[in-house]
Amino acid sequence: MMSRPMALPGEALTAVLRRWGLTLQRGVPLARFTTARIGGPADALVIVEEVPALAEVVRAAWADGIPVTLLGGGSNVLVSDRGVRGLVVVNRARELRFERDGRVWAASGAALSTLARLCAERGWAGLEWGVGIPGTVGGAVVGNAGAHGGDIAGCLESVELLLPEGEVVTWSAAQLELGYRTSRLKTWPHPRRPVVLTARFALRPADPEVLLERIAAFHAYRRRTQPGGASIGSMFRNPPGDYAGRLIEAAGLKGARCGGVVISPLHANFFINEGNGTAADVRALMAEAQRRVWERFGVLLEPEIEMIGEWEDETADPCGGALRREVGGARGEPPVGPVGHPGAG
Repeated sequence: MMSRPMALPGEALTAVLRRWGLTLQRGVPLARFTTARIGGPADALVIVEEVPALAEVVRAAWADGIPVTLLGGGSNVLVSDRGVRGLVVVNRARELRFERDGRVWAASGAALSTLARLCAERGWAGLEWGVGIPGTVGGAVVGNAGAHGGDIAGCLESVELLLPEGEVVTWSAAQLELGYRTSRLKTWPHPRRPVVLTARFALRPADPEVLLERIAAFHAYRRRTQPGGASIGSMFRNPPGDYAGRLIEAAGLKGARCGGVVISPLHANFFINEGNGTAADVRALMAEAQRRVWERFGVLLEPEIEMIGEWEDETADPCGGALRREVGGARGEPPVGPVGHPGAG
């Protein structure tokens, strides 16, 4: 059963919203803020456009005992159909500062794609792989985003964080323990995790024309190999020595659908919302992909996306078991839950 929306805001949050002239919206469908166009209502939502406001809003909500979920570009997240309890903060703090010697300061709500292109135009190399990735700097840091052989770990110098205790600190890239599509922040063991406020990158000098040609080649590759439409992004991490999309295709699931969501016929690691898809549809397809790949190949696909919101009661199969059919080489159920544990956001 869906829990009741929380009573918001508290005293500290009310004062901060008033000081910054911010509007608290209630019951807003989060589908409006995600690339997959999927997601139920937020108890409350506020849009912030400056780094100091971001820090103050989150700190005040924590002081009032209100759970906080951050949304940036809305990619790589699956929001529950039941929505999100507490406060959703949409981060649109987008300031950029281009400093000397290839150093760039970026607010966490800045679009990674925009930052990457502007750096390339200045002849600063290291982020050009990020053009076309629909996420923010903050989300890219948390997930150590990457493509075409590059990633955040390759050029990040430091980040400014708001810690759960309310303190703002600077961490080096090494302190983040960046790994393949993960970081110390993404695997934070407590529901209240640090918030990325800003990031500083150290880039290399290069010929702008060469960098822009490289970007054009990356764009062409994406158009050839990745589907358009409303999707979360890559659903599963690539297992060592293989590709999640290849395994899902080899398991016979290219083009499989549940409700309004289909596994892309172009690239099987992308699930497309064709207009009326739900989070439950996506979860059913994820579970089936994990089951089939485990049975066929003994490989457990690990989600790359993060699940946010209220999931505890979402156990029903929206496709009524229609996706499940016996396949050869069965190994039983995967050794962990079908789609892992929901993230805190």
